[in-house]
Amino acid sequence: MKIGILGAGPAGLYAAILIKQRFERAQIRIIEQNAQDATFGFGIVLSDSALNFLRKDDSQTADLIEPHMETWSDIRVIHKDESIRIDGIGFSAIGRLEFLSLLRKRAGELGVEPMYSTKVTSLDVFDDCQIVIAADGLNSTVRSQSPKAFGERTEYLRNRFCWFGTQRPYDVLTQTFVETQLGFFNAHHYRYSPERSTFIVECDEQTFLNYGFSEMPESQYRKICETVFAEALNGGTLISNNSVWRQFPVLQNKRYFCGNRVLVGDALHSAHFSIGSGTRLAMEDVIALVNALIESDFDYARGFVEYQRQRQPALDKLCTAALRSGQWYDRFGEHMALAPWEFAKSYVMRSARVDKRKLQQISPKFATELSKRGIII
Repeated sequence: MKIGILGAGPAGLYAAILIKQRFERAQIRIIEQNAQDATFGFGIVLSDSALNFLRKDDSQTADLIEPHMETWSDIRVIHKDESIRIDGIGFSAIGRLEFLSLLRKRAGELGVEPMYSTKVTSLDVFDDCQIVIAADGLNSTVRSQSPKAFGERTEYLRNRFCWFGTQRPYDVLTQTFVETQLGFFNAHHYRYSPERSTFIVECDEQTFLNYGFSEMPESQYRKICETVFAEALNGGTLISNNSVWRQFPVLQNKRYFCGNRVLVGDALHSAHFSIGSGTRLAMEDVIALVNALIESDFDYARGFVEYQRQRQPALDKLCTAALRSGQWYDRFGEHMALAPWEFAKSYVMRSARVDKRKLQQISPKFATELSKRGIII
């Protein structure tokens, strides 16, 4: 059985790991267009329960990753100079490059060595493979060959965002909201190592236009962001790594497969970064796919159908929640008219995944404080 995997990100590497663990005779070829040590972005964040699903299906990989992760049990919202801590909403984070290095090490132990710095323009390179797994991200080459067959649809949220890093390590994941004379800003910042943090700057469309960011070089708009978030950075600076302004793409595919080709991770769907589930969803896709292939004895015609049947309900639910969260951020400037504690309640309930009962269960201190202030949940 020959299996081709396009993309050596978390989804591609993890697909190779799971398949080789459960079907040692499989011959796996992974091709990645970027260099081995290249990565875009800084850290990746996983929800508090993110490693639980991994440990259930693959304790060895979980044991390899967990010691390298930064963890915290609360999040913080800063609005109108008031800092509000929301208990019980824990996360873990790790540097993206370190995460990929650990997965690559695990894949290597199983006999899989990706081909890096190899640009694929034609899927002919996988002609001898019985199965082709597309783990090649939002701009998937596999998907672009047959977008109508997959039922691809992409829309864009209005806000602009830009990924930076900083050398200040934050104690918890923090959301800092700032209003300037020219508009509204938000920063999502969290540590991914003892010395560094991710620092995502976001602004609404009108603020982006007011500042003229589209006409500026990176060095200039980075300095403006450092000024806007001077207090949060505590005198520190922002670190660039392909730090360009983007609009978030909402990608959906009606069909997860076409012939012997199947989509996973960002090639299949996008989930707004504000819920911290992109990497988790990609790895859960892989688990569902590999389980379906194993159960079908690698008959991809049956396995792919079962993969979509089992995976789609949970994936639709999570992606819908992520979209609601992204849409809340698209209007965060309007929400900032709220008083700090009302604003924090709006923030934590933005995806509709948290209702009154769940909030009282997972964040009892925050829920109690809301009640003391006469704020109805």
